[in-house]
Order: sequence, then C-alpha cells, then structure tokens
Amino acid sequence: MKKAAERRSKILQILDDIGQVNVNTLSSEMNVSEVTIRNDLDKLEKSKLLIRAHGGAFKTNNIPLTFNEKKSINIEAKRLISKKALSLIEEDDSIILDSGTTTFEIANRLGGFEKLTVISNALDIISNLAQHEKVQVLVPGGFLKEFSMSMVGPMAERNFKQLYCRKVFLGIDGVKPNIGVFTHHIEEAYLNQIMINIAEEVIVVADSTKFLKSGLAFIEGFHKIDKFITDSNISKESMLMLEKNNVEVIIAN
Repeated sequence: MKKAAERRSKILQILDDIGQVNVNTLSSEMNVSEVTIRNDLDKLEKSKLLIRAHGGAFKTNNIPLTFNEKKSINIEAKRLISKKALSLIEEDDSIILDSGTTTFEIANRLGGFEKLTVISNALDIISNLAQHEKVQVLVPGGFLKEFSMSMVGPMAERNFKQLYCRKVFLGIDGVKPNIGVFTHHIEEAYLNQIMINIAEEVIVVADSTKFLKSGLAFIEGFHKIDKFITDSNISKESMLMLEKNNVEVIIAN
C-alpha cells in the first residue's frame, strides 16, 4: 500500500506541474504496468482528485484550457518563438497558420510584408489578418469549434486538399518522444495531417512545456517534420531526441 500511495502522490504532483498525465509515460517512468497506472488513476478519480480521459487524466481544474486561457500561458516564450518563425517567412511566400496561441502570435507579426498568402482555419487569425491589405488570406471554411476558435470538418478537409503551399506553421498540444506530435482534438489532428501533406516544409512551433504533455489525438510522426521552433528551456534529452529523428531544432531567444 505504501508504494501505491507514493505513486499516486507522484501522479498528483505531476498533475500540479503540467496539468495532465499519460498512462504510457507514467508506466515507463514508474516501472509498473499500465494496468497498475490505470487503477491508480481510477482511485484518484473516485476521490475527485483528477478527471480520467482516454489514455491518461487531467487535473480537475485544467481540462483542457479554453483558447483565451491558453493565450496567457508562457506568453513571452510564444512571442520569442513567433519572432523566430517570422525570420523563416519570405516575401511572396504561401504559408498555413494552424489554429493555436503560438500561431496567433505569428499572425500578429505579418503586417510588414508587401506580398504574402496565408491559409488558415483559425477564426481569430483570419480576423487579425483582415486589417493587412497586402496579405492575401484564404479561408477553407468548415464548422467552428468555439473551444479552439478553429474551423474543421469535411468542408475544411476537402478544400485544404485542393491547395498547396510553401510552409505550414503548426501549433501542438504535446510531444511524445520518438513517436510524434499530438493535439487534444481528433478533428483538428486529421486536418493537421492534410496541412502537412500539402506543404513543402513543416515547421512546428511549440514552447518547451509541450514536451511534458501529450494530447489524446495523434497528428504525425517526426519523419514528416522539418523544423521545430521552441524556447531555450527545452531539455537536452528532448533536443537530442528531435535531432535523432532528423528534425532541425531552432531555439528562440
């Protein structure tokens, strides 16, 4: 019983730090079976200390954050990342900006271009770019997910498949070492896969805390990612993992 109590205490500590846990990761880190971890999570849920989800659990007051709540988290890191992302965009480029708080920060910096085409499914990004006369904005359509301010669904998927662009800047919710990148929403994950397939270059933009999280919906493996822009707090292990998977790591500072 003592070992079980220690495990559950550790799980709650991780939840306090990063807001969510993953069964596979906990099993590996604690050297116990996934069945044992699931049992721990079930017990903690019965005590109302967390909320169970497929593949893991969320902190009771952190499931998942709304878009506006996310905007205020790690804002300085997101601004540094967006500034570095801007340096990769050229005049007359065609780019995709996925929905997300970091890609929103990139959109905030696009007013200085003389000619730029931006494709986006994010309502806030579209509204933001509408003020810039020389930025051509393409909106694939779809139905609005108010939670993430993104447009998804069959219409968005069909229209994205008709397009082609130079670069896609992709925001994510989590990274699983040696597997790939994740989001919380299945519809967005599928749309992200289409974005990746129609872009010449795939650039993930995510602050270092995303390496401590894992969303529930798989987007893509590292073999499809060209560059990963993150902040200087990325661990050496995470950096080596990306480089081992042939992903160029760009530190924003």
